[in-house]
Amino acid sequence: MQDVMWLVRHTLKKTFSNKKNILLYFGTPLIGIIISLLVYSGSNEKNVHIGIVNNDPHYITNDTIHFIKGLEHLSVTNIKESEIDDQITSGKLDCVLVFHPGFSKSVQQGRPDHLQIVSIHGSEITGFIKSYLYHYINNISALGKMANGDERTFLQMYERYQQSPFRTSVHSLKDTSKNIGMTYQTIGYLLMIMLFSAGNLAEMIVKEKENRTYFRLLSAPINGKRYVLSNIIVNMIVMTGQIILTLVIMDRVFHIKTNIAFWQMAVVLMLFSLVAIGIAFITVAFANSSASAGAMQNLIVVPSCMLSGCFWPADIMPTFVQKIANFLPQRWTLDALLKLQQGHSFGSLYLNLLIILAFALIFFLISAYKFGRNNNVNNFV
Repeated sequence: MQDVMWLVRHTLKKTFSNKKNILLYFGTPLIGIIISLLVYSGSNEKNVHIGIVNNDPHYITNDTIHFIKGLEHLSVTNIKESEIDDQITSGKLDCVLVFHPGFSKSVQQGRPDHLQIVSIHGSEITGFIKSYLYHYINNISALGKMANGDERTFLQMYERYQQSPFRTSVHSLKDTSKNIGMTYQTIGYLLMIMLFSAGNLAEMIVKEKENRTYFRLLSAPINGKRYVLSNIIVNMIVMTGQIILTLVIMDRVFHIKTNIAFWQMAVVLMLFSLVAIGIAFITVAFANSSASAGAMQNLIVVPSCMLSGCFWPADIMPTFVQKIANFLPQRWTLDALLKLQQGHSFGSLYLNLLIILAFALIFFLISAYKFGRNNNVNNFV
């Protein structure tokens, strides 16, 4: 065991004697956090600018306009009908509501009409307005149907409706979607960084073979198994540092609330670190040189991270791509974290955790088999 610890110290010293590697291994996770902050830094709230053209000066129309002005995130401006085209095309207004003559009468008769919505933004804006406006107008028109043309009866019911003793109690809930999105994006980048970090550290095996350092080490009382074990330990030390650093900075510095217990997220990511090491050893086992190992690493890591949803939510990808993602360990890791954010207990995620461990085991077995069959590596294991 002393031989293994000596190799660990030797590898760590050799790796971090170059200060650039400190930034490479522990600075890149911070870049993932910053990218996530930039992506989600914009406010989800947007004020919609609406123009009102009132060509039907009636109390029903006036009350309808008053209702619109009372809605949140709406900025209402009274304009003339001749100004519609200029205000819309210049972008000063998102849409214009035109109340044509006869609007109030049509509502009172129970057949709402003579209302026009002008917009060049499509349903993105008009759908938001219609959801509130049409609901209000339909309530008034229902009174008109019940009055059956009797204006006095309608007026009585209308006044009761406007002065209704029933009030809606509104309570604002904190929007956690932004924190969930930032957590997902940050962890997605972290998974990619862990894969590259494991690949770079495992690539040292090939580099030390190329410069004959590996064979000089084996001339001492050190065998290939201990050498590989020391590389695994170094990988675990570096990735543990990456995980802790990322989670602490997310919480303490950028105040990103993950809604997941620290230890639960750390356990899931530590399991994935075994997968990262397994993939890294596969690239080393099948590579003939450090250059080919780096090329294989890029060929495996980047496409698999893209397909598994590390860079964007998997839900926006086509169905067939989502099915492919089920065969990638990153997808099961991210899915486990999403379920924890949704309130699932840690014990209920046993399937995700077992699948992640299964991926790690398969990758280690493949690399061990290839190491054993490859005479050029001089029996690593």
